[in-house]
Amino acid sequence: MNQTKPIENTPDVDLANANPREILLNRELTWIAFNERVLHESTRAEIPLLERLKFIAIVSGNTDEFFMKRIGGLKQQVGAGMDSLSPDGRTPQEQIDECYAAIRQMNQTLQKSWKQLQTELRKAGIEIIKYQQLSRTKQAQMREFFITNIYPLITPQAMDPAHPFPFVSNLSLNLLVKMHYAQTKRSALARIKVPVGQGSKRFININDPNAEKFITLEDLIINNLDMLFPGMNIDTVDIFRVTRNAVTEQDEEKAEDLLELIEGELRERRLAPIVRMQYESGMSAIHKGMLSAELSLVEDKDTFASDGFLALRDLMELMAINRGDLKDPPHQPVDHERLVGEDNIFHAIRRNGPFLIQLPYESFNSSVERFLRDASRDPKVLGIKMTLYRTSSDSKIIDYLIDASRNGKQVTVVVEVKARFDESANIRWANHLEEAGIHVTYGIVGLKTHAKLIYVIRQDYDGLRRYAHIGTGNYHSGTARLYSDLGILTADPDIGTDLTELFNYLTTGYTPNRKYHKLLPAPKQMKPGLMAFIDREINHAKAGKKGHIRLKTNALEDVDIALALYRASQAGVKVELIIRDTCRVIAGVPGLSESISVTSIVGRFLEHTRIYYFYNNGEEEYYIGSADLMHRNLESRVEVIVPLEAQDIRDKLNHFLNTQLNDLENAWRMQADGSYKRRQNPQDKPSAQQQFIEEAQARFKEANRLKLRKTKSLI
Repeated sequence: MNQTKPIENTPDVDLANANPREILLNRELTWIAFNERVLHESTRAEIPLLERLKFIAIVSGNTDEFFMKRIGGLKQQVGAGMDSLSPDGRTPQEQIDECYAAIRQMNQTLQKSWKQLQTELRKAGIEIIKYQQLSRTKQAQMREFFITNIYPLITPQAMDPAHPFPFVSNLSLNLLVKMHYAQTKRSALARIKVPVGQGSKRFININDPNAEKFITLEDLIINNLDMLFPGMNIDTVDIFRVTRNAVTEQDEEKAEDLLELIEGELRERRLAPIVRMQYESGMSAIHKGMLSAELSLVEDKDTFASDGFLALRDLMELMAINRGDLKDPPHQPVDHERLVGEDNIFHAIRRNGPFLIQLPYESFNSSVERFLRDASRDPKVLGIKMTLYRTSSDSKIIDYLIDASRNGKQVTVVVEVKARFDESANIRWANHLEEAGIHVTYGIVGLKTHAKLIYVIRQDYDGLRRYAHIGTGNYHSGTARLYSDLGILTADPDIGTDLTELFNYLTTGYTPNRKYHKLLPAPKQMKPGLMAFIDREINHAKAGKKGHIRLKTNALEDVDIALALYRASQAGVKVELIIRDTCRVIAGVPGLSESISVTSIVGRFLEHTRIYYFYNNGEEEYYIGSADLMHRNLESRVEVIVPLEAQDIRDKLNHFLNTQLNDLENAWRMQADGSYKRRQNPQDKPSAQQQFIEEAQARFKEANRLKLRKTKSLI
């Protein structure tokens, strides 16, 4: 997807006066381009079939969220009459129009890929068939299944003068049924909500002994409508789906009760305006026009036809099929090599730390969860403080915090109840923690707390000592096996002092004269610090010295950072960016970014790590943390990045970055027109992610070997 024209014959671009469309890529369009890269994974024959199916489901779900958050927000701007330009010079309506065009193109690719996968799955013994293809015996069995399990969940809603157009919930799958009375020929319309996720799966296994065969829930309902509308003749059944705006944030500063405000936002979100309707091709123009009007959509713009299934995100259900031959080899995270055989994690950190934890290659359970578990039980631990942005229902994090409180420790948890789409869960966790006597706070008014921190105060033999975990990812046991993240376990006294200041800020909101020795927290210190680091590299380069910057984040959207990196390139600084999705910077443009490269890694695990590296005239600096290079992260969230000073950890980070920059299997490189080109791998070199798996396993085996040798020597 080309979004910009390369600047030709320009020795030195004047950043202050340049056309923004020529030097900055659009946030929304680069995000769509990232999903095109994800979708490409579904076409790769070397990837197992069910894993390829997973990528289709991921893109479908990502697109839903894009409409809910990004298109919803742009539509609000248009509705409010705002015509201010984005940093790349586009009006809100221009962004919507260009996004719609890109998404329609991507949808075509998605449906084409899905059809191809259906053919390949059929050959592998997995098939989604039509109800009418079933034998009469199997149809009878499915009808009985419908009567027992589905029929009680369905509530048809008529549409006539006595019954107004019904409420249609967000992301629901719906049937529009047109029928007529056999005797009078008088027609009627009704809407049926397909109860996916309400105790029912989208794909129903018909229990064929010879293959994995499924029918869809909507197909089952359509073929048993006689039970819902007895005596009626069914004329047509159309399938449609809607997406509602999720941007419903209220003025937090005027709220007397934050939880009540968030609960109000959730109620508003349920009733928020619809921003998209999807429908299966073949819907009549009359029905399409009627639905568009009732849903307050512009028919030719806000409606999206599909030649195949809607809501392909539901294909994730098929990942449960027990076919190991069609999935990636099982991955089992290993223990960190320096925690192998250690009875006391605090002694290990004090003696052998700090430790760099690499998820999902190393175990979240035996490192981060263990850190909190041991803190909850250790009689010498006096207090625990933690930030909680997202967690999972099967995570032991909440249980360990409650155990700590019951064991007499002072426990403080900063719960971010505004974490998008996790608000309800986080409110439940907050209430649960408060019921256990834990001090729960909700952070700073007007700022989301996105930092990933656990802070433990322990009475060691030589006095109070502070231990900490600072990470790049959420305390979520599910994503810890799917996301590539980093974390540090440390007893550094300066970091402990900084965390004392930070948590005092989070629990009181008071900011005067807070000094930090090592941490760079947002929104006050991080952005100025990063800008100063970039300027320092520029000054070194201008003085004829080596300048080198490496940044690995999910996104690079902040304009000030982007322009600073351009200035660095113009000064001769080598800038290597590993940016997963949104990136405003254009790589390799003469006079603008000749020394900038942009790499995007799309693989088995979701890249989620944030690393900041600056050469600093040989005094190299590495930071990790929770923040992306986005305006919201740097200026309207509480974030933290921490310097990593131990040489062994710096060596690991250098190896990590080198390995990803040299990846030939999963890497895409940005071209000078803003598009991406997938790197070629003629010798089938393992991906960076596979290399990290193998390296973690090798470290673990070596640690076990040394442990065994030590044990034998003591016998």
